[in-house]
Amino acid sequence: MQDERIEALQQMSIFGGLRDDTLRLILSVATVAHVRQGDYFFREGDAGDSLFVLQGGKAAVLKRLGEQECLLRHLNRGDCFGEMSLIDFSPRSASVRALEDCEALQISAACIAQVYEKDVEQFALIEMNMGREVSRRLRQTDAALDPGRLSAGSGLPK
Repeated sequence: MQDERIEALQQMSIFGGLRDDTLRLILSVATVAHVRQGDYFFREGDAGDSLFVLQGGKAAVLKRLGEQECLLRHLNRGDCFGEMSLIDFSPRSASVRALEDCEALQISAACIAQVYEKDVEQFALIEMNMGREVSRRLRQTDAALDPGRLSAGSGLPK
């Protein structure tokens, strides 16, 4: 069973390139969060000290704009979220609410610190992967907000 969990993690961009022993360490320290339909994993503005990997169920990433919560994206099995708080130690930038009963692997900052203590190169790889994932999502959000903002091929604003 653990080998299946390791293989599943290795397929995710945030854990790509990590060795089995590092993933075993993460799995041994991580906890499993159970969030019922309609409840929140966390809310925008909360202190953040962990990231989550959705293992079952569906969730929504929501951002408050004025008095409304706007949907940024849907999360499905295998998606990770909450990693920004492990990069910048700032409050949560959005809320994540369960659309169905959910189960998620919760990986704390303390867990990532244990990886650092064991192998700084594996730690650096996790940090780089998290940065790439955040950057990818920012590009997707930019495109969704204003798809015509850039002229084709130039990379410069119109």
